[in-house]
Formats: sequence, C-alpha cells, structure tokens
Amino acid sequence: MTATDYLLTDVDMALFLVNGFHVVELDLPAGLNKQISEELDGLTANPGDAITESVPELWQVVEHPQVRGALISLLGEDYTVNSHRHWHCKLPGSGDMQWHQDGTNNRGTTIDRLLGLYYPHTITPEMGPTVIVPGTQFRNAPTDRMATYTNIRGQVPLTVQAGTFAITHYDLWHGTACNSSSVKRHMIKFLFNRTSENSAPSWNHDPEALNRTRDWDARDKAQDAVNILSFGNPLGVSQSDHYKERIIRHACWQELMGNREQQEERRF
Repeated sequence: MTATDYLLTDVDMALFLVNGFHVVELDLPAGLNKQISEELDGLTANPGDAITESVPELWQVVEHPQVRGALISLLGEDYTVNSHRHWHCKLPGSGDMQWHQDGTNNRGTTIDRLLGLYYPHTITPEMGPTVIVPGTQFRNAPTDRMATYTNIRGQVPLTVQAGTFAITHYDLWHGTACNSSSVKRHMIKFLFNRTSENSAPSWNHDPEALNRTRDWDARDKAQDAVNILSFGNPLGVSQSDHYKERIIRHACWQELMGNREQQEERRF
C-alpha cells in the first residue's frame, strides 16, 4: 500500500485541529522495532542529528506509508524531513521533564511544522512516558511559568505500543513523567516542515463534509468535522476562550483547504 491509502479523513483533520495530535500504530516489518531498540541500547553517546546515521533503520519508520499519508494530509505532498532529530533516552531513575512548547507559539493559523515521536518499544506508565496536553497548541505561556505546573486536567500520557508514531502540532504543550522502571525509555523525535501553501485539500476530503449543520445536542459527542470543530473543547475552557480557539481552527481549516482569502466567510 502507498501513502495515498493512508491519507487522513475530514474527521481526522478536525480532531487534529482541536486536539493538536494524531497517533499512528505502524505496521512495520516483523522484528524492526526490536532491532531499533537494541541498537539504541547499544549506543554509548547521543549522536544528536546523526541518529539516523547511527541507526539507519529509522528511515523505514519515517518513510512508512502510514507516516507519509498523515504528513501529506497535514503538511502537503511536498513536505520535507527537517535535518534536526533527537534520540531521547530516559534512564531508570531519571526525573520528569517540565512542561514546555518547542515552538514560540504566536497562535498562528498555518500548520507549517510538526513533531514526530517514534517509540520502538512498548511504553508503560512507570517508564517515564511523554505527556501531552490536548488543545494547548494555540495557548502561549512563558516556559518559566509552565515549569511551576504539575498535573494538568486533560493531560494524556503516551503509554503506547511498540511501533507507535505520534504526530503533534509543534506548539503542543508536553513534558515527561519520571522513569521509575528498571529499563531505558527510548523515543526518537523528528521534525517535518511544510514547503508550500495548499491550493486544495491534501487529505481524503469529502466536499460534503462541511455541509452538516451544527448539532447543539451532540456537542462533545460530535462525530463529523463541522461539529468537532464547533464544539471540541478538550481543556474544558470558558465560552470566551472557546470562541477564540474556534476562530483559529476555522482559519487553519481554510488555509488547509487552500482558501486563505475565504477565512472570514465561514465560522464553525
């Protein structure tokens, strides 16, 4: 199968704009996750951006059709793999990593950079999983202030199966829990960049997707793009904040549709 077979749907895209992440469980060749994990265990120093030279099998992950399909949907067919990548090895007994955003977060309406997080082995709660906060990609906060936060309502630990690839908005709040297990926790971070604006949807778009009416009775049970974009509220924010986020989602959707000039024509 090719990347075209794994393009995201309108619902997938709407959920990404609301939550800021998309998780894929990859169908990788038998033994590949174990091989990568063992090679990482054997490294004596962190090679930084050269991690794909030290463990070249990682390219089979990045170039997998399921990964490519999701990235084409979100960044366009001509997206690129950024030269920066990093092996995050969380040793047994290591503490938590404070909340932070990798980007500068200006509440932008263009999705032009994404994080890709690959886990070559199953992650348990004791191993210090990455923890994300859905819906925070449009919220800016000084890092020193975020460092004072502990648990946040709605946070999601990525306790995932081996071979999972999580794609997140570059500005999504994230950190890690402490590793209280007896094993290393591996995660490889990749960056992906948009190179051009969309002139049309790059995902598996249904032209009728936005013809649904808003269902005020469904709200958090919404299962279509219009109502997900209208009522999705993973943080449970106030009406005023939710209204502002909905405007940003609308602008993002229109840009992804290739309709920058129509950003003010439709409110979800």
